[in-house]
Amino acid sequence: MSYAEPSRKQRWLAGAAVLIVAALLAVELFFPESPVSEIVRIVDANYVRSVLRLAVPIAFAALGGIFAEKSGVINIGLEGLLIISAFTSIAVAGTISGGNPTQLQLWIGFFAAVLASVLFALLFAVVCIEFKADQIIAGLAVWLIALGVAPFASKVIWGQVNSPPVATLNNFDFVVFEANPPVVMMLISVPAAWWALNRTAFGRWIEASGENPKALDTVGVDVRKVRYSGVLLSGFFSGLGGAGLALGRVGQFIGGGETMISGRGWIGITAYLFGNYNPLGAFGASFLFASLDALQIRLQQLGYSIPSELIGIIPYVTVIVVLAFVGRTRIPDAAGDHYESGEE
Repeated sequence: MSYAEPSRKQRWLAGAAVLIVAALLAVELFFPESPVSEIVRIVDANYVRSVLRLAVPIAFAALGGIFAEKSGVINIGLEGLLIISAFTSIAVAGTISGGNPTQLQLWIGFFAAVLASVLFALLFAVVCIEFKADQIIAGLAVWLIALGVAPFASKVIWGQVNSPPVATLNNFDFVVFEANPPVVMMLISVPAAWWALNRTAFGRWIEASGENPKALDTVGVDVRKVRYSGVLLSGFFSGLGGAGLALGRVGQFIGGGETMISGRGWIGITAYLFGNYNPLGAFGASFLFASLDALQIRLQQLGYSIPSELIGIIPYVTVIVVLAFVGRTRIPDAAGDHYESGEE
């Protein structure tokens, strides 16, 4: 596996970032009354906290997609897993509390949502690994099922596609600062995922399962179990992302249209492609895409009208530009291929 191409990409991106920052500082220094200077002053501690909260579902979906795809199973159903977990978190917390959940009941809803996402991922894994279904079609099915089931269940439970609002999780108090719980989980999960993939035997098994499953099978490691693990981890991380969005920021399930998830699972896929299957790079891309969303919100508050649809297409355009001018994202060789132990 060659690392030359990613290193060139990193140098190019770092150089571009330095130039952008330098340009913005120059505008602030020489043209303090310009609209661009006003935008520069938006970037403060509150803005960064907002970006981190917005990045939660994207970054967790990206982490999950990395584990699944590096193990050899392409899971494009991440959007569906986010929907299911967001709905389950609100439904469970609201049901067990009668509509006014305590913090303990919110946490019960949170972990129930993670479990629901893992079970959906398990169903997807069984269909793809045991029955050798087309992974792309199966992933689309997960998304479409979630897109239909969650709003339908909302109507059954609440009589409408949107749930009543509930409280959100209290921030963690670290004496010198407060932190949103899903944000803390994200900031811990990103380096933990990197370490697991790059410094453990399990990470080497995940890598081999997606690159050369026969070699992994030859040394006595069960490829099926490794791939199940990768897909289940995609469900686990997506569950954290969906529940983190619903109970960490919004305090409600919104089932209209594309639901409250609104494409964040798809953006998660672009994030890990942008980051070339590296959790740190995927988080950086997630932070970038979330920062654009936060910027749009701030600019609207200042009276600048920027269509949300324009912001929504930026992640996909960014990936195309990076792939075209910076370097090729290397997909695992056996990703999407079925493998039967002992086959030649």
